[in-house]
Amino acid sequence: MANSPTFKILEDIAHDLSGNEITFPTFLNITFQVRAALKDPNLSIEKLAKLVGAEPLMSAKIIRMANSVALNPSGREIADVKSAIIRVGMETVRTVSFAVAIEQLLKSKQMEVFKDISARLWVHTSQVAALCRVLSRKLSKVNGDEAMFAGIVHDIGIFYLLSRAASFPELVADRVELHGLLAGWHDNIGHALLSALGSPEAVLVAVQEHETDRPLSEIRNLSDLLYVANKIAIRNGFGWGDPELDPAIDTSVLDTLFDAAALAEIMQESDAEVRSLRAALGG
Repeated sequence: MANSPTFKILEDIAHDLSGNEITFPTFLNITFQVRAALKDPNLSIEKLAKLVGAEPLMSAKIIRMANSVALNPSGREIADVKSAIIRVGMETVRTVSFAVAIEQLLKSKQMEVFKDISARLWVHTSQVAALCRVLSRKLSKVNGDEAMFAGIVHDIGIFYLLSRAASFPELVADRVELHGLLAGWHDNIGHALLSALGSPEAVLVAVQEHETDRPLSEIRNLSDLLYVANKIAIRNGFGWGDPELDPAIDTSVLDTLFDAAALAEIMQESDAEVRSLRAALGG
């Protein structure tokens, strides 16, 4: 183990995340700009629109989000960034910044070797984020913006680990060890990375617990909501894992929360909203 690429990656990450000067991957640059802007108590819509407008991909996603079925029930389309931000709210800009960052990573040359898992992972991520947003309104009192943000970052640990693993040819070539690294460590790595980024405590807990099986009789908080959205996505064929290496994921908790007809009705009613949000996020 001590000489394995998995050990080396985990050792490097532990060193990075425990230091005073944390080196974040370049794909997160846009999120830092948005985070810094949102911390300004005097931030105006005009200033934020100017920042978003300087990034074409982000501008397009914000406008697409504002015109999605979920956020535009009236059907009145808008085409400018400022109006889009007014409609979706400033906090949604934070979520979209992560979506842009992740998409830029996935399109990078270094990630070409992981294109199959990257594609599955991004579809899974966008599906969970969209479900979180819709289910927060239908099934809980969790804030919808925070729910969608948790969904978009819940597997940030996998993206981060893949970006590091690309530098280890022996790991790229070993599907079994790579899958073990991702499956075994992504929740804790994601928690540590988001903690270093200053994410809210509720999000940190939700990310760390999103694959921790436990009994549920109701959705009480963000952690429960993310856990359920992740299970629904997997049950409906939107998992991220390698089909040949993944054990069957237990989704029976859904059967204790909903009867089959109720869950089917929720999914049918939510289908258009989920698809529109996924399209806006890029999944």
